[in-house]
Amino acid sequence: MAQGYLQVDVVSDANSFPVQDADIVVARTEEPDEIIEETRTNSSGQTENLPLDAPPLELSLSPEETERPYAEYTIRITAPGFEPFVVSGTEVLADVTAIQGIRLRPLSNVPAGEQTETVTIPDHTLYGDYLPKIAESEIKPVIETGEIVLSRVVVPQTVVVHDGVPTNASAANYYVPYRDYIKNVASSEIYATWPRSAIVANVLAIMSFTLNRVYTEWYRNQGYDFTITSSTAYDHKWIYGRNIFESISVVVDDIFDNYLSRPGVKQPILTQYCDGRKVRCPGWMTQWGSCELGEAGYSPIEILRNFYGDDMYINTAEQISGIPASWPGYDLKIGATGDKVRQLQEQLDAISSVYTAIPDISPDGIYGPATAEAVRKFQSIFGLPQTGVVDFATWYKISHIYVGITRIAELS
Repeated sequence: MAQGYLQVDVVSDANSFPVQDADIVVARTEEPDEIIEETRTNSSGQTENLPLDAPPLELSLSPEETERPYAEYTIRITAPGFEPFVVSGTEVLADVTAIQGIRLRPLSNVPAGEQTETVTIPDHTLYGDYLPKIAESEIKPVIETGEIVLSRVVVPQTVVVHDGVPTNASAANYYVPYRDYIKNVASSEIYATWPRSAIVANVLAIMSFTLNRVYTEWYRNQGYDFTITSSTAYDHKWIYGRNIFESISVVVDDIFDNYLSRPGVKQPILTQYCDGRKVRCPGWMTQWGSCELGEAGYSPIEILRNFYGDDMYINTAEQISGIPASWPGYDLKIGATGDKVRQLQEQLDAISSVYTAIPDISPDGIYGPATAEAVRKFQSIFGLPQTGVVDFATWYKISHIYVGITRIAELS
């Protein structure tokens, strides 16, 4: 038996603020009454990393293995003033950290008669049985009106996910931040234990496919009111309430403005793929094949070109929606000065009013040791490398958290 790790992050569903002192109880899903861990959230609404048993690492690295490569855990969360929450099926893989996000409903928002919210996470797509993708053209015909179809590639702030096949009118629509959507899909579609280059290649394919749906307004042009579905037959597998993995989260934060292109084609390519074991798909990337190439030392673009051809390349979106200011294009660190530093400090100062573990700083436009320490603490809370330097990923994570906090403040 190997070991993986679990961190539970708890926020209020009313305002996304962290919930401190929430009681967390962990049990194996197969033995839900036998408690193996008990802990409590800190001021950032997070638990420490809990070491938990997981199956051997090799099970998640070979397509020939049929044994489930992850352990499943059930987590119970209680906090004063909130509805209790139970999530069953949280996946823990060997040698990586699973992050289980929880949104607790304040009791004042809970309908009469309801007592506990329960989420059950289904099998991972590489282990369970799901419908294979219905083949589509990787480039869509579009009418360049400038009204219906976007004139440039934009990373959306939010993706509207229809939790079912397109024609299922009773399926719920969920409004999901773009990066959170990509992290959920990648955690559902591949294993976080794979080589980083394989994770990057798969994340690029998932993002390019998603941005094609956004760019062409594929479903809205068919009369639907959503961006994408959770059906593997039509799109990607997105699972409400599932845990993500730290190794995948870090990759998404690093490259979330990227997509895949072909020469002379404006739209992101609809990069389709299959697992390569249960389903064959000539001309598409196979997920297990990408893992094998990653282990052989292939880079992300070499993996992608192996499946999609040598004329596939990585592009960058022209715009990122919903941010107050764009990244300056270079790292901010001790010694930096100017308006970008002041903007960063103002955003961190607002965030520290909610995430009190982040020390207060004065927005003076000078990046000194106090700013570096505040950045380092922010990075530790939000799963980024703790460098004290504001790189691309840190800048946009700060912007994302800041926008959420200030929007709530404006509504209250």
